[in-house]
Amino acid sequence: MALSDAQVRAAKPRDKNYKLYDADGLFVLVTIAGGKLWRFKYRFAGKEKVMTLGKYPRVGLQEARRKRNAAREMLDELLDPGAEKAAKKQAVRTAASNTFELVAREWHAAQVHRWSELYAEQVLKRFETEVFPDLGHRPISAIEPTEMLATLKKVEQRGVIETTRRLRSCCSSVFRFAIASGYCRYDAAGHLGPALKPMPKAEHYASLRPWEVGEFLTRLEFADCEPLTRLAIRLIMLTATRTGELRSADWTEFEQLNTAGKALWRIPASRTKMGEEHLVPLSRQAVELLLTHPRAAIQKGKLFPGPGKEGVMSNNTMLFALYRLGYKGCTTTHGFRSLFSTHANENGFQSDWIERQLAHDERDEVRAAYNSAQYLPQRREMMQWWADQLDEFRKITAARRQSTRTHDSQALGAAA
Repeated sequence: MALSDAQVRAAKPRDKNYKLYDADGLFVLVTIAGGKLWRFKYRFAGKEKVMTLGKYPRVGLQEARRKRNAAREMLDELLDPGAEKAAKKQAVRTAASNTFELVAREWHAAQVHRWSELYAEQVLKRFETEVFPDLGHRPISAIEPTEMLATLKKVEQRGVIETTRRLRSCCSSVFRFAIASGYCRYDAAGHLGPALKPMPKAEHYASLRPWEVGEFLTRLEFADCEPLTRLAIRLIMLTATRTGELRSADWTEFEQLNTAGKALWRIPASRTKMGEEHLVPLSRQAVELLLTHPRAAIQKGKLFPGPGKEGVMSNNTMLFALYRLGYKGCTTTHGFRSLFSTHANENGFQSDWIERQLAHDERDEVRAAYNSAQYLPQRREMMQWWADQLDEFRKITAARRQSTRTHDSQALGAAA
């Protein structure tokens, strides 16, 4: 006979625990202390089990029956309701313990070996300053996109647009790490890009135009500057690397200089802007240039040593050499990267190859997650083309100068 709510309410404690049965395995356990606890008895895989459904009166008779019926539906699906309930409780406990801060620090620890020490510190500092105060204590599985956006908007309001977008990218990486680790089900930062302010139009460094390159190379060849400065400028033009990467180059980073078509400059993660190893394929001309270096025979130490704390060529050495050549305001060493990028794009090379060669960070773009060697065969072909183009520019200028001299000689002869 089924229980009534009045019977449950009127049940009094006795000198030992006892049970009042309802139906289909549902009963209430009345304890010595006067507690009334709902239980559901069932069999699963040949074993008798008991599942707790809550305490009366917080869980009334009708609610207890609803829970029993739900458990029976699980049994019909060959699921153990007790085990399913325990799994859900554990999931809730796990979610509560996996706060955004804890998961972000776990993600950071998993990535730090790929980054330079400086970049790793920057990433963690951004989280500690910009994200953890708002969201660090929140279970990562409970964070909604609106919360994430509100946090990012606070950063954006300070006018640091690039920092905001990089922070969104890092947060998205944390969420993807959490998904893979079973801590949450979706990326709350993944689709927020359109809701943030776009990056301002890039300020391009002064750069030569292609038809000016030959004249520049000719001037450089006869420039009154240190041979290593001239070599550095020519090498940065041939490789399209960053000035800092070139200045601190070490002979140990160069591989297979004596093997045709295999020469490589392996810039370690500790010296790159994005904290990731960057492979630079070397053209035939770049190798020939390196082998003219005074220390090419022993290939030890820095390529461009210098005084001061860094122990390498000053940041301004090449720039001042350009000024003395008459190119102040016309180009910078960084401008050679723009020159290469523009000319390669205009000549039909794939933008992916060019961006990889420039070691641009594209973690906010669809073409994310490059590895250091990606497109290496294609980039090797592209950089050989670029070296040949620089030679061609210089030949055109030399031919033009020769033509001018011949014309002037002829004019002088006619005048005589």
